[in-house]
Amino acid sequence: MKKRTLGKSGLEVSALGLGCMGLSFGYGNKIERQDAIKLIRSAYERGVTFFDSAEAYGPFENEELLGEALEPFRKEVVIATKFGFKEGKTALGTDSRPQTIRAMTDAALKRLRTDTIDLLYQHRVDPNVSIEDVAGTVKDLIKEGKVKHFGLSEAGVQVIRRAHAVQPVTALQSEYSLWWREPEQEILPTLEELGIGFVPFSPLGKGFLTGKIDENTTFDKTDFRNTVPRFSEENRKANQALVDLLGRIAQEKNATNAQVALAWLLAQKPWIVPIPGTTKLHRLEENIGAATIALSADDLKEINDALSTIEVQGARYSEQAQKMINR
Repeated sequence: MKKRTLGKSGLEVSALGLGCMGLSFGYGNKIERQDAIKLIRSAYERGVTFFDSAEAYGPFENEELLGEALEPFRKEVVIATKFGFKEGKTALGTDSRPQTIRAMTDAALKRLRTDTIDLLYQHRVDPNVSIEDVAGTVKDLIKEGKVKHFGLSEAGVQVIRRAHAVQPVTALQSEYSLWWREPEQEILPTLEELGIGFVPFSPLGKGFLTGKIDENTTFDKTDFRNTVPRFSEENRKANQALVDLLGRIAQEKNATNAQVALAWLLAQKPWIVPIPGTTKLHRLEENIGAATIALSADDLKEINDALSTIEVQGARYSEQAQKMINR
């Protein structure tokens, strides 16, 4: 697989990474540990070198399985993880106090079976801790060799600038896809100016853009999409127009919806590295295939022109979850 560099940091990763959250958390379809480890190793064998985790995915379980899966070839891969929730539990709210960051990092190093974390993100901005203190703590961890690069997740422009002034930010991770383009307004121009890479999560719209979900789909009771307004039955029906558009373009390209959605993201900027997640090997292979699809300027114009006629319905987060997004 082709490689990309996240901003000006020099951190080189595969053009597509693997978002590991769904292997143990969030979607209600957690798979057996050994199957998850096998999938992670299959991704590596197919050229993926960028793996994304967090203490909150489980909590802790995701880092543990990632550490076991990647231990045989640790030096050939880039591991990203995140801190920022009390006891690693999103329901308890944010906690980015310096002592918490330090304790989490030491614990994560053990779970990940490594001496250093390649990319350490603040999972969500903590309104009770200055971003300067957060960046300063990570800066110290970098000096100590426990961390190599600093990242932010779902942060706004002012927070990014303030953090970057203390410790250069290597990457911002936020949602970005054909059905959530808000980062184009202020985030992407700021990242380009500062030389920061962008790692879009949910690049397939939490599965909706694949065309495998419609208004009749039911989710497991533990699937967080049950709480997402955009996934209400009514909104899924209304948003089908976007999936239909993708389907038409995919047919022209002899590709799948997912591949076109990922290729579109890759075509936006050379420092964008999407991290689609999956629990299935054939979906992993499908996603990896997107890295070989080239969309021309005419293709991109066709997509953008068509998108301008489609208004996506429904908020991307529940009201409670949205309160943790600092823009």
